[in-house]
Amino acid sequence: MRALLLSLTLALPAAAMEFPAPVADDAYRETDPEVVALGRLLFWDPILSGNRNISCGTCHHPRFGTGDGLSLGMGEGGKGLGPDRVADPENPPEERIPRNAPALFNLGAKEFTVLFHDGRIEETAEGLRTPMGREMEQGFATLLSAQTMFPVLSADEMAGHYGENEVSKAVRQGLITGEGGAWDLLSARVRAIPEYVELFDAAMPGREIGFTAISDAIAEFVEHEWRSDTSPFDAWLRGDGTLPDEALAGLELFYGSAGCATCHSGPFQTDHGFHATGQPQLGPGKAARFEDHARDDGRMRVTGAEADAYAFRTPALRNVTRTGPWGHAGAYADLAAFLRDHAAPRAALARYDRDVVLPAMEAEDWRVMDDPAQVTALAAAIRGPDRVLSEAEVAALMAFLATLTDEAALEGRLGIPATVPSGLPVDR
Repeated sequence: MRALLLSLTLALPAAAMEFPAPVADDAYRETDPEVVALGRLLFWDPILSGNRNISCGTCHHPRFGTGDGLSLGMGEGGKGLGPDRVADPENPPEERIPRNAPALFNLGAKEFTVLFHDGRIEETAEGLRTPMGREMEQGFATLLSAQTMFPVLSADEMAGHYGENEVSKAVRQGLITGEGGAWDLLSARVRAIPEYVELFDAAMPGREIGFTAISDAIAEFVEHEWRSDTSPFDAWLRGDGTLPDEALAGLELFYGSAGCATCHSGPFQTDHGFHATGQPQLGPGKAARFEDHARDDGRMRVTGAEADAYAFRTPALRNVTRTGPWGHAGAYADLAAFLRDHAAPRAALARYDRDVVLPAMEAEDWRVMDDPAQVTALAAAIRGPDRVLSEAEVAALMAFLATLTDEAALEGRLGIPATVPSGLPVDR
């Protein structure tokens, strides 16, 4: 059906393009309903932040495509939700979060074996590889579960500023694992709430309420809540629906002459690889405490290889029209503008107009883009030619990307709970 429809509609025969197979149940890990229900409460409960004021859902909210609607997030020191979040004048942030909050769709799919924009955690034949190395807590069921180790340790995300609470103090002192470490302190908070004890006994009988159990529950919730394979494009792949003519023209470009599928391949439109695409950089960048720069070297910070400079992981594209701002630093508040510049990144760097969504705060956001030498370095790392898209091509690609929108996944299967066991406010 797909081939017949395309051969009648497109100038390029379907046989000349390769499409992913429809997503099936066996692409995903199985989830347990009781564990999912427990993870839902933990995901939305601010109890896991140092100051008890931020939950996972604060920066990964369904109202903003499971992101936060900001170019660079504002965790600790912020008030409000999404683009309305502002710096708290009584306790302002120390820094912006240096990278854009990634969407959570399809992270329960088995093929997702590397996470974060730079791939710093990865599932390998030898086990999970993370920046914690041998200091990492053991026993995480999945890579997605292990991912939750890191936001709760970040002063700018969830831990809080130094001296504000016992968790942030432990982090600054390097006390992470073991009794009295940051993860143990957070787990103790959960263990102290009778309702959570009952829920853990029912969902994970016999398992200690430690950080790995908490993380495993949150991961199963994310896997269940934001599985996304019922978009119009998914229906078309299964032969159960049609796509508008302009979307079919965009599909032809995406899988054909525009070359998008070179990197955005497979059932979720990602090769899970790392590519230097010349994305503009803003915000504090990624630097060690002893470094004084604002650039983000991307994958090179993980591998140490010069060839990986400014390379970032190819994002999956389900619901992409709803997950902005776009780019690893959220440099584009407009997806059509992103498409134009992504296709011709060298020229785009020279005329980038800084269309971002950033809450006001004391910050040097444009150190990299104000430095011609650093902009030149970004451009030099790009591989492949620039391709100037016509306005008609941009419109067609936008129409195709719109067919990746899955309203059921955007809404979430269980939704936001009315209350959480800690009794703390829930971000709605």
